[in-house]
Amino acid sequence: MPTRIDSPTRIVAAGHPPKRIDEHVGRVNTGDAAVSVAHMRSPPGWQEPGQRPEFREITVVLSGAMHLDHHDAAGNVVTMLIAAGQSVITEPGEWIRYGTPDGCEYIAVCLPAFSPETVHRDPA
Repeated sequence: MPTRIDSPTRIVAAGHPPKRIDEHVGRVNTGDAAVSVAHMRSPPGWQEPGQRPEFREITVVLSGAMHLDHHDAAGNVVTMLIAAGQSVITEPGEWIRYGTPDGCEYIAVCLPAFSPETVHRDPA
């Protein structure tokens, strides 16, 4: 039987300035550990710490643009721009750091579901 989700749960975000996270499916809103789906609204200038998550993340940029720092084959930090209408997939164990210099709205899908215990953020 289909399950309707009447509303998302607002989650407190890491990074500065604060972004808005509305989790539709995941550990908090539906108790689902297999997948999380969240609608993100990130203000201009937002950046979160680097991280090495244990989950696969698929990000679909709806408006604005996102900067994704990652390591190239030589181990150098490089920045990838993901613009509105584009998507990016990050794999478990990759070092990544998200930022939105001009603001961004996007959907994030994590497999398995996002959890603070499996994101492994860099120390502040």
